[in-house]
Amino acid sequence: IQEPEEKKIALELLETEQAYVNRLHLLDQIFYTELMKEAKNGKTVPEEVVKMIFSNISSIYQFHARFFLPELQKRMEDWSCTPRIGDVIQKLAPFLKMYGEYVKNFDKAVELITVWSEKSPPFQELIADIQKRKVCANLTLQHHMLEPVQRIPRYELLLKDYVRKLPPESPDQDDAEKALEMIFMVAKHSNAAIAEMERLQNLWAVYQRLGLEDDIVDPSNELIKEGPIQKISTRNNSTSEKYLFLFNNMLLYCVPRVIQVGAEFQVHLRIDVDSMKVRELNDAQFPHTFLVSGKQRTLELQAR
Repeated sequence: IQEPEEKKIALELLETEQAYVNRLHLLDQIFYTELMKEAKNGKTVPEEVVKMIFSNISSIYQFHARFFLPELQKRMEDWSCTPRIGDVIQKLAPFLKMYGEYVKNFDKAVELITVWSEKSPPFQELIADIQKRKVCANLTLQHHMLEPVQRIPRYELLLKDYVRKLPPESPDQDDAEKALEMIFMVAKHSNAAIAEMERLQNLWAVYQRLGLEDDIVDPSNELIKEGPIQKISTRNNSTSEKYLFLFNNMLLYCVPRVIQVGAEFQVHLRIDVDSMKVRELNDAQFPHTFLVSGKQRTLELQAR
């Protein structure tokens, strides 16, 4: 007899979960544990660095190995009398928020591995040594570390498929749909957390270039565009190099600093976007010029 479609998908979920737990075991119990042991002996890198690389992988591993995988196994053994996984996945979903931290840290972790591999040959050798083992299947530490980042989207796809294949009268219909909704929210939550984190990091980098002026630093601002511009001086028909930062609420008109200690630009003028007007000019002598006028001042500028 042909297995029902939804059972095939549930089995695929179980099989991929088993492989995933093995991967987490490799990351937490082998890489993390061994690198930590050497760090404690003061032979490779500071312990802090190892902790920063692996973030909260231990919690993720414990959760899947001790809770989610056994629950799924139990479900699949009892499939003939209780053909359902929706309830188990509902229990899983809230814990997936733990991934936010791991995913957010991922780029930094990979960068730390690269930097410290160059700084500390023993660190690099230990990683290479573990990578040679059969359990690593010829793949790098970075490759294995990507797996948790891809796991939640994988749950989402499998569960979507599962819900689609359920027969209309299935006892799992309501639970499975609710579980899918929960996983969808978690996936969105971790993407939003990453995007917000990146936005704030980029914003902070811009504020540093501007010399952290008090009335400019505001976490809710959004940088829309930045770039060099020529300021036209009508008095002596010349142009000088300036730099613009356009935020959602203000235009900063800056002068590049010659001595690059600390800030890269000095803010000469800010024009509120509120009531600001931009008008193109047709100037034969200076092409691509436009006029920016605001409450504070009017500027004649030339773009490249």
